[in-house]
Amino acid sequence: MEPETSESGACPVRMRGELERPSRWLWLVKPILAIPHFLVLVALGVVAVPVGVAGGVAVAITGRYPRPLFDYIVGVLRWSWRLSCYSFPVNGTDAYPPFDFGPRADYPADLEIDYPEQLTHWGPLLKWWLLALPQYLLVFSARMLVPAAALIAGVALLCTGTYPSGLFDLQVGLARWRLRVLAYALLLRDEYPVLRLDQGPRG
Repeated sequence: MEPETSESGACPVRMRGELERPSRWLWLVKPILAIPHFLVLVALGVVAVPVGVAGGVAVAITGRYPRPLFDYIVGVLRWSWRLSCYSFPVNGTDAYPPFDFGPRADYPADLEIDYPEQLTHWGPLLKWWLLALPQYLLVFSARMLVPAAALIAGVALLCTGTYPSGLFDLQVGLARWRLRVLAYALLLRDEYPVLRLDQGPRG
């Protein structure tokens, strides 16, 4: 099954995660170094709730997601992914994440979601709970692998100085699947996420 595609033929939800050469010990203290980002994301997440509700109401009435609200939600998801790539659970880079909503070609982790010109009016009634429910269950089950993969990768890095590329690809694939499900459930796109684990730095 091919990934969901937009009218241009490209996947409308594209996530980049590149493995650099993380320090063998820095991952032990990254959760502390990332505290400022965690605090900002909590605040952004609180604001994202009414923003998402307002966006859903707009979609139900007009079939369009207001662009400023769309950009805000995408920005929060992008920020969250960069933080995950820096610290737990992915730990693929030692480059400190920027305090920035926008896309950054100079950072090894990024997320792009194409803005839809038209969305289904009935989406807010069904997509986020009924239609997305099978994906929620599958993603939740798959995420059970995340802590174990993160721990094994951390121990390997600490002992050998090398991050196993297969574990990194698994972490990126799981995160990519989760972000595509979120893009659908949050009404950002109408394309149903494919049931596939797309691994690799780009996709």
